[in-house]
Amino acid sequence: MFDDDALPDILPESPLPLARQWLDEAIREHKTPNPNAIALATSDEQGNPSCRFVLLKHLDHEAGYLVFYTNYDSRKGRELAARPRAAATLLMDHQERQIRFEGPVLTSPSEESDAYFASRPLISRVGSAASAQSSPIASREDMLQRVQETMARLGITPADLLQNRDIPVPRPSNWGGFRLWFDRVELWVGGKGRVHDRAVWTRTLEPADGSFRASPWAGTRLQP
Repeated sequence: MFDDDALPDILPESPLPLARQWLDEAIREHKTPNPNAIALATSDEQGNPSCRFVLLKHLDHEAGYLVFYTNYDSRKGRELAARPRAAATLLMDHQERQIRFEGPVLTSPSEESDAYFASRPLISRVGSAASAQSSPIASREDMLQRVQETMARLGITPADLLQNRDIPVPRPSNWGGFRLWFDRVELWVGGKGRVHDRAVWTRTLEPADGSFRASPWAGTRLQP
């Protein structure tokens, strides 16, 4: 009566194929507006934590990292520059599933950031170019004025935005991707009577040519 949707009796060598399957199912079922939203936790130089939601844009289940994008001068960007380690949680509430990722963070290669930025809607590219994310501003009117000035500078009209015209917008040098590499992954399945099913996998990551060389995963079940 407790094992309607439990983890496999024999845990897989790696948690990531199952994590990939869960994410694909959540995206396909689309029971929430942003099934790829993750709560991302970072900390500043004094160890003070902060948390916000970002969109997971790519999960590489073979290498073992996820990708999200932001302004590098934002609070999370500055914190990751100072302490390049983060934790992220992906909740599939309707399926009673949760995935927790932890590990070191590297900036994405510039070509990866360029390709994703170019794929975004025109209005999103304009917004990113106009915003000094996390910096103070006097009013909403002032922010909209910054957008208008950016549009004028780029030669973009409101009609261009409405029609999502294919107008090149240079990616700001302070905007791009981060790769959160995993050295700890936990899978959680909700259970009746709060007898949840949890398992955690850990591995060692060694820096190697701007990336990481990983040891095999070691997994174990955890009590709920």
